[in-house]
Amino acid sequence: MFARILQFVPKVEKREELIRVIKKDVLPILKKQTGFLEILPFMPEIKNEHVVMVSLWNERKDFERYEREWFPKVEEMLHPYLTTPITWKLYTVETTLCEHFEKALTV
Repeated sequence: MFARILQFVPKVEKREELIRVIKKDVLPILKKQTGFLEILPFMPEIKNEHVVMVSLWNERKDFERYEREWFPKVEEMLHPYLTTPITWKLYTVETTLCEHFEKALTV
């Protein structure tokens, strides 16, 4: 399993709109992607801090296909709501340390 962790700072006055765009426009795109498992959004309680958004994928190739074919469009959708560029890193999820979590995602 792979995780991509995105970080960005939303415009304070656009935060609610950003959440609506993610829910209405971005999530449907993600859910159609082969290998996509779930998204975990962490919204800061303090204004002007980074949003951290984790997307979980079955295999690296699934994420790479999404990155190539869809992420530029998603990034363009989110751009009007952000004060910083989106940064991201890719991680391998060490599933031997979170067996219950992995089972919950695949049920």
